[in-house]
Amino acid sequence: MNGMEKKSSSKNGNVWLLIFFFLLVSSQSAFAQQRQISGKITGAADGQPIPGAVVKIMGKTAGTGSNNAGVYAISAQTGDVLRVSSVGYITKEVTVQQGNVLNISLAYGQQDLEEVVVVGYGVQQKKLITGATVQIKGETLQKQSTTNALQGLQGQSPGVQITSSSGQPGEGMKVIVRGLGTIGNSGPLYVVDGVLTGDITYLNSADIESIDILKDAASAAIYGSQAANGVVLVTTRQGKRGQSAQLTFDAYFGLQNVANKAQLLNSSQYASIMNEAAINSGKQPIFSNDQISALGKGTNWIDQMFVNNAPTQNYSIGASGASEASVYSLGLSYTGQEGIVGGKSLSNYQRYSFRINSEHNFYKDILKIGQHLTYTDIKNNGIAIGNQYNNSLRGAFNTSPFVSVYDAGGNFFDNSKSTWNNGEANPYALMVLNNQNRSNNQRVLGDIYLVLEPIKNLKFRSSLGMDYNAGESHSFTPIYNLSIYAYSTTTKASQSMNKGKSLIWDNLLSYKFNIKNDHAIEVMAGSSAYQADGTNIFGSNTNLIFDDLDHAWLSNATNKNIAGITIGGRPNDADRRMSYFGRANYNYKEKYLLNATFRADGSSRFAAQNRWGYFPSVSAGWVVTNEKFLESQKSWLDFFKLRASWGQVGNQNIAAFQYLAPITLSNTNYIFGPTEGVLTPGAYPSRLSNPNLKWETSEQTNIGFDANLLKGKFTINFDWYNKTTKDWLISAPILATAGADAPFINGGNVKNTGVELALIYKSNLGSFNYSVGVNGAYNKNKVGNIPTADGIVHGLANQLFDNSLEFYRAQSGFPIGYFWGLKTAGIFQNEAEVVNYRSASGRLIQPSAAPGDVKYQDLNGDGVIDNLDRTIIGKPNPDYTFGITLSGDYQGFDFSIVASGVAGNDIVQSYRNQASQYSNYTTRILDRWHGEGSSNTIPRVTDDNRNWTNFSDLYIQKGDYLRISNITVGYDLGRVFKKSYLKQVRLYAAALNVCTFTKYDGMDPEIGYGSEGFSSGVDVGYYPRPRTFMLGANLRF
Repeated sequence: MNGMEKKSSSKNGNVWLLIFFFLLVSSQSAFAQQRQISGKITGAADGQPIPGAVVKIMGKTAGTGSNNAGVYAISAQTGDVLRVSSVGYITKEVTVQQGNVLNISLAYGQQDLEEVVVVGYGVQQKKLITGATVQIKGETLQKQSTTNALQGLQGQSPGVQITSSSGQPGEGMKVIVRGLGTIGNSGPLYVVDGVLTGDITYLNSADIESIDILKDAASAAIYGSQAANGVVLVTTRQGKRGQSAQLTFDAYFGLQNVANKAQLLNSSQYASIMNEAAINSGKQPIFSNDQISALGKGTNWIDQMFVNNAPTQNYSIGASGASEASVYSLGLSYTGQEGIVGGKSLSNYQRYSFRINSEHNFYKDILKIGQHLTYTDIKNNGIAIGNQYNNSLRGAFNTSPFVSVYDAGGNFFDNSKSTWNNGEANPYALMVLNNQNRSNNQRVLGDIYLVLEPIKNLKFRSSLGMDYNAGESHSFTPIYNLSIYAYSTTTKASQSMNKGKSLIWDNLLSYKFNIKNDHAIEVMAGSSAYQADGTNIFGSNTNLIFDDLDHAWLSNATNKNIAGITIGGRPNDADRRMSYFGRANYNYKEKYLLNATFRADGSSRFAAQNRWGYFPSVSAGWVVTNEKFLESQKSWLDFFKLRASWGQVGNQNIAAFQYLAPITLSNTNYIFGPTEGVLTPGAYPSRLSNPNLKWETSEQTNIGFDANLLKGKFTINFDWYNKTTKDWLISAPILATAGADAPFINGGNVKNTGVELALIYKSNLGSFNYSVGVNGAYNKNKVGNIPTADGIVHGLANQLFDNSLEFYRAQSGFPIGYFWGLKTAGIFQNEAEVVNYRSASGRLIQPSAAPGDVKYQDLNGDGVIDNLDRTIIGKPNPDYTFGITLSGDYQGFDFSIVASGVAGNDIVQSYRNQASQYSNYTTRILDRWHGEGSSNTIPRVTDDNRNWTNFSDLYIQKGDYLRISNITVGYDLGRVFKKSYLKQVRLYAAALNVCTFTKYDGMDPEIGYGSEGFSSGVDVGYYPRPRTFMLGANLRF
């Protein structure tokens, strides 16, 4: 096969989006003439002028301010909506009529407190919330210019840790709310427009109105068995009553590059290290000095794997509006991102999205009927990014620089006849040849609903929601020969297809009323029926008629030998749930607040006697500033609310029918009767049953406060929580003589305790408006009792290199997923140190050690280094997470800076396959021990890699980092054009992943990879996040 050149190209298949956009623009009607609107802004209570009030036209950045007499003047037209705001007053929106004078009065209060936030099955005013929730506006996400909405949430919410699973386009994010609480699936529940779903990576940020995160159990308990890991509520964009028709167009185009490359040894350095390893192992050097001098640099495999200037782009069109009886909002978008490893042909992501939401009112708002619908079509291909055996980048770390990329004929170099390690293969060729694949997935998520309000404030809402997805993929493997171990003797095609569907039917009855205007009560009761099922089928075969990816279909395979054919398929495990729930809210004069919820869930995942789980919660709040004794402090303390909550939520994240003993039919190798050699098929239980299996339960207590100070300029939110997750769903400890696999049991627990703090300061200096936000969280994680003989849930082996032992685990008394290994005490500098390293009884602790070897700590003092000396040497989950946001605007200019980071966590770096003496090293090895006093941290090199085959703190590095993730600068040219139909013409430049401050010497310290749900922070060749520079535009009509 001829070598494939690496290249990056821009996407040019989006003409249909631009055509649609310009057709919509051309349909705009003639516009009215702008004129000078002026007036006076005063306080509604006292009629006094309000100086420094900000007046803006909705949808534009053009604005002005009132002078010391409260007078303002602005150029506007009839129908424009003026948004008037001032610190300490509730923001007001006023429509421009025919006259030129428009006086405006503002009521005293805090605007943000009057806003509503989304809670489970409803909304609630922010000032009345008694739980721990946070809301992020869609505009905030969109300004991050990310292909994944969750990535835009990083650093925005205290207590919510969001980590990249990989830098490959289309990969998801790992989200942990208030600490890791389970050894299984730790991701939160996602609810999009009332429909339960598994993720939100398919959503375009332009389609999101807001994201609300329910962090405490009292807020999340309304979702019961699904909410143990928190709840993320997504509201897509809705039309608003009274809104005039609006058209939007958003676009960006950027170029991506690797931010930080690992540095590997070149050919001469590698040869010198191989010589030294041979000498240290009692052998003769392999290469002469003349040979080393003639080698040069060789192949830099890390450079070879990455491409330059990989494009990323997004184009979104939106339209919204309203009539007297209806509101609507629709969006159409395309997102494309090419990978920085391998480029478009190997690592690429494309997403086409369409969304339409509408609501229609009948009979004077007695009946409302509406729907939400989002359709996405995702096409992608990707390289292997998994463990050490399935990771394209890891091959680049381990292949020697002696191997060439291409031979003299321009074909991939065949190393099988090499005199130096003919078992190693060209990693770039392996990436190209073994990652020829394509996937296509379609998804439809939405609901239809009706709201009946026969009398005021008595509402019945019924909705039927669906999440449907269907996908297919195929891959092609050509004939090749790259080494004595890396070859393919026949062409091969693999195909798979899958589909899944979940339906949810919710019915809610709610009523709110007041008693003597002092007591406000709202009650809600509801039911929810949920079912999910699906199917999948896959197959592979060899000997294709046409040998390329375009024809890699099973129908083109000619092999008839059953040994070369794989085929399989099955229905997905069905999931059924029936739920009943209720909520009651009460407040007295918006001073004393009380909330209670209860949910009962019945699930098909458990046996009849444990099928139902019950999840209560209660929360209370006290708005202290509504008390008379604090009236004298209102000059600086605008609002202060104390909150407290308690609740229970559940987790059922196991496969269906785990309480049963499944029967396997197969040849059991038993012989019955007089006929020798005839094996009789039989049936046997493959797993023991456990009818007592039940839910994981998470119980949480939360205490916090919300405060607004200095006439709304300064906002403080604080929370303390104590969360205990118990009755883990784990495999039981059984003896091998049981004759079947272990059943799932309930056992084990973990406690997460922490604090969260968010500070926001907003103000202005004349026409310059600015905001500074800082948030942070601390979490302490500790595992409780685990009902096994040793109190341990063991991690997997063979994850770092061939034949490597377990290195992570969950154990009673330790943080979940901690790194388990040997501690070191430096390097033996000379023979005397080896001889003098003895136990209290005089026993030589490391008898086979030599100068330059690692000195391991004998923790139990028995004079032997073994597993009894292994202990905690690090942990993947951070103690601290934090975020910083800075933003400002001045006369059409705007800027924003977003930073986020973590501290108190560790990373296991294992680039090198220590099972091979020939694996390459990073340049860190140049600081190794090579004589007395040369190093006390990195040991000498040897052929058998003896200093690295024992997992120790040599593998551990600090994972703390602070990343400036986004810097954006923009300007609204609408101020220049002054066209009435152009509400905004904002152009901007942005940089993503600008710089990272860290002591970690790998390519990226943000590492979500781990081989199991409770494992993370493992770098075996991590696909890093790219650094991106982009230009974009936001147009509003």
